[in-house]
Amino acid sequence: MAQLWIFIKEFLQDIRMHRLRAFLTTVAITWGTLAVILLMAFGEGLAFRMQEGLLNAANRIIVIWGGQTTIRHEGLSIGRRVRFVKEDAELLERSIPQIAVAVPGQGSHVRLRNGDRIASTYMEGVHPEFEFMRRLYPAAGGRFLNEKDMRERRRVVFLGSIIASELFGNADPVGRTVHIENMPFTIVGIMPKKLQTSMNNGPDDRRAIIPFSTFQTIYGWKHVGSISIQPVRDEDGPFIEKEIRRVLGNKFKFDPEDNGAIYLANYNTFLEQGEKVFKGINIFLAVIGAMSLIIAGVGVANIMYVVARERTPEIGIKRAVGAKRRHILFQFIFESLLIAFTGGAFGILLSAGIIKLMWSIPAQAGAMEFLGRPVMSNDVVVVAVGVLTLIGLLAGLFPARKAAAVDPIEALRYE
Repeated sequence: MAQLWIFIKEFLQDIRMHRLRAFLTTVAITWGTLAVILLMAFGEGLAFRMQEGLLNAANRIIVIWGGQTTIRHEGLSIGRRVRFVKEDAELLERSIPQIAVAVPGQGSHVRLRNGDRIASTYMEGVHPEFEFMRRLYPAAGGRFLNEKDMRERRRVVFLGSIIASELFGNADPVGRTVHIENMPFTIVGIMPKKLQTSMNNGPDDRRAIIPFSTFQTIYGWKHVGSISIQPVRDEDGPFIEKEIRRVLGNKFKFDPEDNGAIYLANYNTFLEQGEKVFKGINIFLAVIGAMSLIIAGVGVANIMYVVARERTPEIGIKRAVGAKRRHILFQFIFESLLIAFTGGAFGILLSAGIIKLMWSIPAQAGAMEFLGRPVMSNDVVVVAVGVLTLIGLLAGLFPARKAAAVDPIEALRYE
């Protein structure tokens, strides 16, 4: 402990003698640390927002649409259409134990009216499970569709925030009536604005959502547009996809290998692919930021070389009275690390302040909706500290080896 305190006193003494040099080196380390952390934080934030946007469109579900056969099977011709009915969802849920929920959905473009205000949008007939499967969470004071709405085929509607604003302005529309194709519907809830990076027929902010049973009663359509599936476990997705093709292939008489017969979108797979892409982007950004730190590290190494030259007589005296090479090595490496960590600490604090400031600014539409929310995760800090440690060690090691190799007699003669 006493030896450590001696090193600190010598370091502070050297700093006082070369204030400008120490200040510029610390600033360089601070700037490099700031670059590494902010680049990685913006990369982490972008990845998080992109994944959040995908989850807001479909929360780790598998969606199936019907297509046309492209392979001859059991003597049947190609080009046959595969069209689902609501019972197909029940068939899949019953046949594949790895499926937690399978529900059909249907949609159509409609016109909504509130007095003189008119808006056009895509209306969907869905099940109550869609609240979690598609993250259609209601704002305070409202609710999503429930089982009673389904059983009684109620004329109730859940609106996206944008379509609600177009029809009712700033007024609270929950409990009020809106006419959909001249039929009155009671508004039971409003969905707040949410970020989406994937969508079908427009964003959910512009959706009108009604019970699936009510939709079928109004339109009387036999076939459904799609089937949405929630796996019991996310990792069961690939197996479920194969089983879906097997079960539906048996019913509709198409080859399970016929990719044109049905179309599947596994959103959990999309998430995994996105994670790999953004991990690569973050590594690239970390390397770019680390280049600034490496340049600053060269500055630290130059300082330590100058210090080694200036302290040559002092080192000679220490070696002459019995100081070992490892003591000289440790002294220079310690000072190099201290400079690196001092600048790094300032860089981390500045980065945290900038990130906090970015979060205090209201989210803007467009690019800033993705870039305006940097995330300073533990991984970001660990990478920054790791790079700082490596730079401090390397910047101090080579000057330290040179200083420790000085011959005591020659050092005492040095002027």
